[in-house]
Amino acid sequence: MEQAAQPGAFPKSFESVEQLDSFLSQPSPELIDDLSSVDGDILILGVAGKMGPTLARLARNAAPNKRIVGVARFSEAGQRETLEKCGVETIKADLLDQEQVEALPRLRNVIFMAGMKFGASGNQPLTWAMNVHCPSIVASVFRESRIVAFSTGNIYPLVDVMQQGALEKTPAGPRGEYAQSCLGRERMFEYFSGRYQTPGRLIRLNYAIDLRYGVLFDLASRVKQDIPIDLSLMGHVNVIWQGDANAQTLRALRHCTTPTSPLNISGPETLSVRWLVEELSARLGKKPNLVGDESETAWLTNSAQAASLFGYPSVPVGVMLDWVADWVAHDRPSLNKPTKFEVRDGDF
Repeated sequence: MEQAAQPGAFPKSFESVEQLDSFLSQPSPELIDDLSSVDGDILILGVAGKMGPTLARLARNAAPNKRIVGVARFSEAGQRETLEKCGVETIKADLLDQEQVEALPRLRNVIFMAGMKFGASGNQPLTWAMNVHCPSIVASVFRESRIVAFSTGNIYPLVDVMQQGALEKTPAGPRGEYAQSCLGRERMFEYFSGRYQTPGRLIRLNYAIDLRYGVLFDLASRVKQDIPIDLSLMGHVNVIWQGDANAQTLRALRHCTTPTSPLNISGPETLSVRWLVEELSARLGKKPNLVGDESETAWLTNSAQAASLFGYPSVPVGVMLDWVADWVAHDRPSLNKPTKFEVRDGDF
């Protein structure tokens, strides 16, 4: 298994997907300690998405004595086999089918990662089924488990960029059917948690950074291709290294509440998109191609509560910028999944 990560021990760059995934799967001593304090095995529902495979591998490495089981439809060739080689058990199942969900092993800890975002505006019924109906099935079936469920910062309204982002207590203000359905997801977990006293957490994430996708990848790709970047759409963002987001999500199993409650997970900084583009341009040897002026509002979250539980994320922004610029400069693989972070009307 991959060894525990050493604080501040960062590679200069990554030359392959295998090297990147291995690094993303290295647990910190804090994660190892937290999972050792959580009783029971871990079931990861929706493990085949962008973050799921490395989260599963991270859990496997941090808790070698626990059973780690990943569930998905596994429509992408080879993904299931790769997870099993890393010691993660896999089960192929449709989480919209209640009988298939009921047939899953009742493990003590559940990480819920299933959902639909991209294409939501073109298939609203499936979006609502995946983001609301599926959680209601899972929350009912796994009522005796702890459930840490992924949500999104998109459930918040746009906030003043000078106010450090929305807090967990900020009233919801979702724009568009995707964000509305994600709030519906939260409400289902809240309802069943209150009804059955199921401990849990709702992870309001934005935005995870991998080198194959994410806000920084999107910006770096546009810089390299001399595509203008319109600052009037979204001039400020929060980002967090995917390894840190996965680690904090797993560590949240030790900090579940009854009933379940939200937890913002992101980087602590409100980052200027203008500054990010300038930094990436310098690293890529390009001239920034910026248009428009920043809006006074953006989708931003305040992650102070997570920082009080877990400390600050381990990978700083400057290191992420170095890694992403190098990855893009060398035309290394992309997931071809733009974040659409600049969309302001919620039409994904």
